[in-house]
This record gives sequence, C-alpha cells and structure tokens, in this order.
Amino acid sequence: MDVVGHLKREVPAFKLALQFLTRLPVATAYSEEAMRQSPRWYPAVGAVVGALAGLAFLLGDWGLTPQLAALLAVGVAVIATGALHEDGFADACDGLGGMRPKERVLEIMRDSRIGAYGVIGLIFIIGTKALTLQAMPAAHVFFVLVAAHTASRAAMVWVMASSDYIREKGAGSAVAGGIDRSAVIVALVTTALAVMPLVFSIRFEAIIGGLLGLGLAQYLMRRWYEPRLGGYTGDCLGAVQQCSEVGFYLGLLVGLGV
Repeated sequence: MDVVGHLKREVPAFKLALQFLTRLPVATAYSEEAMRQSPRWYPAVGAVVGALAGLAFLLGDWGLTPQLAALLAVGVAVIATGALHEDGFADACDGLGGMRPKERVLEIMRDSRIGAYGVIGLIFIIGTKALTLQAMPAAHVFFVLVAAHTASRAAMVWVMASSDYIREKGAGSAVAGGIDRSAVIVALVTTALAVMPLVFSIRFEAIIGGLLGLGLAQYLMRRWYEPRLGGYTGDCLGAVQQCSEVGFYLGLLVGLGV
C-alpha cells in the first residue's frame, strides 16, 4: 500500500474541509478533486472544533460557574466555525417556517437577512446546548463535546450520501453528484474513534441514548425539509448538524438519568 501517496491525496482534502467548515487559519490550495474528497473529513473537523470547545469548558469550569463554562464552550465552537452551521439553521428556520412554495423557501434561505423564525430558532438551539452541557457531570463534558461535534458532522455526510443537492450553485455544488461509500466509511470510523473515550467514562446506555438522540434529531430535521424541497441545500446541512448535536446531548442526559 502506498501510504505516502495516500496521505498526499488525503491531506489536501482534510485541510480544505478544515478551511471550509471553520475560521481556523489553514492555508491550502483549492482543487475540485480535494473538494469532492473533503466531506469524508467533516467529522474529523468536528473533532477539532469539539476539542477547542472542550478546552474552553475546562478552563471555564476551573475558574467560573458550570453555567458560564458551558456558555463559553458553545461560544468558542461558534467562533471557531464562524457560526457557519448556526447561520444555516437560522436560514432553514426562516425558509421552512410557514407554508411557502419551494421556490420561495429557497429564495428566503439564500437571503442573508434573518427573520423571526431564525432568531427564535437560534435562541432555542444555543440555549439548549448551554443548558444540557451545564447539566452534565463536568468530568465528562470534554469528551462529550468531541463526540457530539464529530458525530453531528457525520450526520451531514450521511445526508450528502443519501439525498440530492438541489441548487445549481452553492456550497455543496462540488459534491452535487453525491459522495461515495468510502467517504461514509471514513466518517463512521472517525465518529467511532471520537465516541470511544466515552465508553471508559460513562454508562454504555447513556452513549446509546446519545446516538439514538442524534439519529432521531437528524431524521426529524430531514422530514421537515426533504418533502418540501426534494433534497438538501447547504443551509439544510447546517440545520442537520445543529439538531444532531443537540439530539446527542439530550439523549445522553436521558441515558445518564440527569
């Protein structure tokens, strides 16, 4: 196996995924091939974001209250990603709120302005993240954040593999033809590695609860937009990530019996 050659192909894809999904200072050249391969590394980018948020929580918990530590962790994740997924979630809320035809929904979702549905959605999603994190035992939060951010981006990869991108141009146009099975496998393996530390620190049923919560949240979000749009947009992927992340936290709390 040509390990060196494989790394030369995969490193640009990972760096492009990191550049695309975060605001971290990553310099890399753009290529269509690297862009097509980059979704397989979305969960790995999630692990990076989750680790940064986890470190913020540990620092906050050392000198602040659990509530402020949780809010700090959420804020660091938002800053690290440039609120990319939160923006997508808000746009999806604005577009899908009410009973509008598909064309109008897509027009609203492309509008950079935020409406009432988007504001309410962001208050709910950010508030729920902070409340669930501060309700967890502090010793587990770092690894919970890494697992949640990784797995929720694997949910994005699954959407890309099992649905159709519906815009002619946009953030997902480079993979509009779909992604191959290897990308899903890499995403799942990355997620398994990110979840593994939790196996040694919390009850197994809590981990199962988190994964079930993530899967249910992804399913419900897709049931909200797919029948109306016939596929997904970049905003829909952001909404899936946000809802899946929160679903993981909620399911984990149920499993912990908190």
